[in-house]
Amino acid sequence: MTERKPRKVLFNPELKRRGIYVLPNLFTTAALFCGFFAIVQAMQGDFERGAIAIFFAMVLDGLDGRVARLTHTQSAFGAEYDSLSDMVSFGAAPSLVIYEWALKDMGRLGWIAAFIYCAGAALRLARFNTTLEVVDKRFFQGLPSPAAAALVAGFVWVMLTHGIGGGDVQWLAWALTIFAGVTMISNIRYYSFKDINLRKSVPFFVVAAIALGFALVALKPEATLFGFFVIYGLSGYVVTAVSLARKRTPPAG
Repeated sequence: MTERKPRKVLFNPELKRRGIYVLPNLFTTAALFCGFFAIVQAMQGDFERGAIAIFFAMVLDGLDGRVARLTHTQSAFGAEYDSLSDMVSFGAAPSLVIYEWALKDMGRLGWIAAFIYCAGAALRLARFNTTLEVVDKRFFQGLPSPAAAALVAGFVWVMLTHGIGGGDVQWLAWALTIFAGVTMISNIRYYSFKDINLRKSVPFFVVAAIALGFALVALKPEATLFGFFVIYGLSGYVVTAVSLARKRTPPAG
């Protein structure tokens, strides 16, 4: 009886890409935890802590992809996991926080606004995943879901810091929630900051502006962050309006 030789297994590089890497997924899990924590805090009535948790989720979400690229640990699993985490942290959590804080007493109008935001986040993430290879990397199509979450959570955080209750600004909260939800699925283009080269030299005023930004965040984090994302949320509409105006203006002469 002849002895059967063990079969030789060849190395397949695709298996490595399909593996599950611990380091980047730790950041994604931490971001998911922050989103879940925000939901729990909203259910318990601690809306300020819930809003702050959403901002922590934003920081962690920005780190997981960069860590994966730096350590060459990108994977299909990580991409899908990140998208599902974003839906919880930047879709479900902000809509529930703003609903429990300001929209609950508005009845049907309140939960419809919260649903528009939540559905907008889901559609925004689905469109981003399916058009990843064809869109211009310098721009986002529609407001990114983390920026939309920052608008909603930042508004709650600023109002609570100044002692303003949700019932006092419920119509403003309603309009902001719908604005964020609709803008996420719009065709408005937003600058992605992905073409910034950190290794390239910059003028002195850029470094001074960055230092000033850190100082403002340390001094008034809620107002600074909310103000930045309000400007960012409106920037797409301003750039689009200017572009349309230029197209309609006939050439001189």
